[in-house]
Amino acid sequence: RRGGAAGPSAGQVRAAFLRFFEERHGHRRLPSAPVRPRGDPRLLFVNAGMNQFKPIFLGTVHPRSELAQHRRVVNSQKCVRAGGKHNDLEDVGRDTYHHTFFEMLGNWSFGDYFKEEACSMAWELLTEVYEIPRDRLYVTYFGGDPSLGLRADEECRDVWLRLGVPASHVLPFPLKDNFWEMGDTGPCGPCTEIHYDHVGGGRNAAALVNQGSPDVVEIWNLVFMQYSREVEGNLLPLPQHHVDTGMGLERLVTVLQNKCSNYDTDLFTPILDAIHKGCRAPRYQGLVGDADVGRVNMAYRVVADHVRTLCVCITDGIYPGFSGAELVLRRILRRAVRFSAEVLQAPPGLLASLVPTVVEVLGDAYPELTRNTNQIKDIINENEAAFLSSLERGRRIIEQTVQQMEPSTNFPAEVAWSLYGSLGFPLDLIDLMLEEKGIRLDSAAFNELILEDAKRKAGGLQAGQPGSPNTRLDVHSLARLQSSNVPATDDSPKYAYSLGQHGQYEFSPCQATVLMLYRDQSLHKEVGAGQRCGVILDRTNFYAEQGGQDSDQGYMIRLGQQDVLFPVESVRLCGGYVVHEVTAVETLRAGDQVQLFVDEAQRVACMTNHTATHLLNLALRRVLGDSTEQRGSHVTAQRLRFDFDTKGHVTVEQLQQVEQVVQDLIQKNEVVHMAEVPLTLARKVQGLRTVDEEYPDPVRIVSLGVPVENVLTCDSEAAMQTSVELCCGTHLLQTGSVEDLAIISERQLVKGISRVIAVTGGQAKEARELGQCLATEVDSVSLRMKQRITSIPEMQNLSKEVGQLTKVVANAAMPQWQRKELQTILQALQRRANTAIKKLELQQAEKTAQILLAKYCNQPVIIDTVPADSLSILMKVVNQLCDKSPGTSVLLLSPQASGEVLCACQVSKNCIPAFSAADWAVAVCTQMEGKAGGSPIVAKGSGNARGMQGALTTALEFAQSKL
Repeated sequence: RRGGAAGPSAGQVRAAFLRFFEERHGHRRLPSAPVRPRGDPRLLFVNAGMNQFKPIFLGTVHPRSELAQHRRVVNSQKCVRAGGKHNDLEDVGRDTYHHTFFEMLGNWSFGDYFKEEACSMAWELLTEVYEIPRDRLYVTYFGGDPSLGLRADEECRDVWLRLGVPASHVLPFPLKDNFWEMGDTGPCGPCTEIHYDHVGGGRNAAALVNQGSPDVVEIWNLVFMQYSREVEGNLLPLPQHHVDTGMGLERLVTVLQNKCSNYDTDLFTPILDAIHKGCRAPRYQGLVGDADVGRVNMAYRVVADHVRTLCVCITDGIYPGFSGAELVLRRILRRAVRFSAEVLQAPPGLLASLVPTVVEVLGDAYPELTRNTNQIKDIINENEAAFLSSLERGRRIIEQTVQQMEPSTNFPAEVAWSLYGSLGFPLDLIDLMLEEKGIRLDSAAFNELILEDAKRKAGGLQAGQPGSPNTRLDVHSLARLQSSNVPATDDSPKYAYSLGQHGQYEFSPCQATVLMLYRDQSLHKEVGAGQRCGVILDRTNFYAEQGGQDSDQGYMIRLGQQDVLFPVESVRLCGGYVVHEVTAVETLRAGDQVQLFVDEAQRVACMTNHTATHLLNLALRRVLGDSTEQRGSHVTAQRLRFDFDTKGHVTVEQLQQVEQVVQDLIQKNEVVHMAEVPLTLARKVQGLRTVDEEYPDPVRIVSLGVPVENVLTCDSEAAMQTSVELCCGTHLLQTGSVEDLAIISERQLVKGISRVIAVTGGQAKEARELGQCLATEVDSVSLRMKQRITSIPEMQNLSKEVGQLTKVVANAAMPQWQRKELQTILQALQRRANTAIKKLELQQAEKTAQILLAKYCNQPVIIDTVPADSLSILMKVVNQLCDKSPGTSVLLLSPQASGEVLCACQVSKNCIPAFSAADWAVAVCTQMEGKAGGSPIVAKGSGNARGMQGALTTALEFAQSKL
């Protein structure tokens, strides 16, 4: 409750919200989801409280999942808005209310209560629990849109009036203000917003609502999801109505603590105080715009906001990196470092020193922060050091580029783009540094590079969009299936297989009935020949893509028509229905009886790689430590991919150890035990491995070597010694069938997360054989390198062979530990070859220089033709001559077998500036129809042999005219 000038703490405000809905109104309190989105590739960060509930709104939630059981829910959700559609990054710091990280307080109804109850609860909480004066509150509602045929939401308006809100405080607004949409298509509906007048004093502030006034701000948005926007743009009523509300904690606390700025609340003041102690800037005063001289207050806000975002994101597994959310976080960190170092004059390490303060402020609400404090500090420090180094390097590159530029030209866009993309150099800093030098960036060319990059990224995003539209049931079709009592697909037959006498897998036959067909976002009873469609069956033995495992492929036949095959190209699970993507070779109808045939070779390959993934997970924990956590995986018939936490680069020895642990588990031929158990029971298993995804109830447990009933026993530690995971995938029945596993790739995705790719069985054997072949080739080159080679071309060929072998080793599907070993050897061989070539070239140059010195004996100019295998050698001859005869200017030509003539020259320092090597070389090479370039002292070029005699004459005449 509001008490005194200070008001309640942020912790008390958050707790009161959760307690109100949980205790007074029967809501289930849920923890915040991580800010890394779950199963939504189009989203960089969780940016609203409703993100984790999207499957409910879309109707795609699995009916046996925990999510499907929710009716009334409340939580405080961690949110990040930076990058993508909702991007507040560049606004943070300029004002007192934008943030990249914020907390969204929300309550939801999934097909339970609607407008009357939602508005009543909100008004009760704000006016009775938080005791906000009623005359300071204004509510808005949707005023209708004739163009869409939508009437004003008078139902909502009347609810507010019945609650006692004066008519002058109940205001209609158009579509852009009071109609909420999830995206271009999907669930949407009118919303009602509650606004607060910071000034009060009995005035009527209705005219300031939704006008961008900092004095009258929105604090709560209640969305009534009652429509679905279709692809064509029209709106259809949703089969179930939902309520989705969101209230920013930061704004609410500002109101309840009687502040005008979010940064003046106890969510930020401890951090701002810690910044002041760690820097050399004056104390934070809350100034903005022109009043904020030197942008000191802006810097305080940037650092305070960004360090909160860094702490939350790193805790939830998003580390600064080079693409997607990781790239955005990298920019956030670098923006904070810049303001810290350049404006606040803080020493390196300030950001990391703030982490304990952030944890103190947010740790009670989000205890995961307290468990990761040291890791957060380490990652921030490492990235800050890397950025400060990049800044220094970037400044040098700008200096060098400016020195080489022609007068009155723009700074090259490709250099700016390289600084921005490769070094993470902020664009505004590039502009600032160029402005200081009186130079402008080539903006037109730079904008073209931005457009090209955006197109490339957009193309990549589209490529990663999920599946065919024929397997993604829309919300209306799902509702019609459920209202028509079409049962969810029984997919238990996918687990019906056994080991035959000779070790081969035998799959039980599966017959099914076509219940419905799906095409062009609508359900059909019949689909004609040649059309692609989704087929919904009463039962299936096909595995639908989920849990990181690719879907099965195969075919189905109609009973009695053995010669007509309907190919199944992909399979997807949607709201409990398994949808098979099929091309109908003949008319297919609901009621048809079909027999299903899974592609057994592909299924067994997926089973092998999925079981191998569990073995790999166990091996990584044993070698790298129990803190190693899975971050993601993908299983296909060809290979497996596994992402995991790591504190540093995985060494060659560790990779070998991991492979050996897997080999040992394969050799033991452990039984793979699988069973479905209640989710609550499964979560009590000590040592259970899970990933951040929604599990059905009951859930399937996969245990290596230990029967499931044993790991479920109270106080059993059996799971601590083996692999026990919640997993819906299909697995081998014994580990021996994996045969072999080879890790063929390992790299860091971002700091702290590594990705390995592995192959199994025959592919692993092939990878090892290829590795041995390449090791033999490297040994052969190494032996030849040790022999005494006196020929430059022979050594150059050997160097070229090393380079080609280096490329082959880098791209070969071979054991990664062996690749790293061979790459280390090849790097040493390349260095040795380069050194040997330089030594041989120097020897050849010395011999040629001695002959020319004897021939021209202290003459001021030497012009001649000499044999030389390369321009590098010719240049060395020129250097040798000038070193031994400092007063001499030298130009040498070297005709090649190809008809090309090489040119190298050096002018004595005594002759500069009258005599320029660059001008000399250009004059000579132009005579040979060639090109040249260099500095006033040294230059080189080439031309055609036909003009060589004339070039020699030009060289002499040019020198005589300058000396």
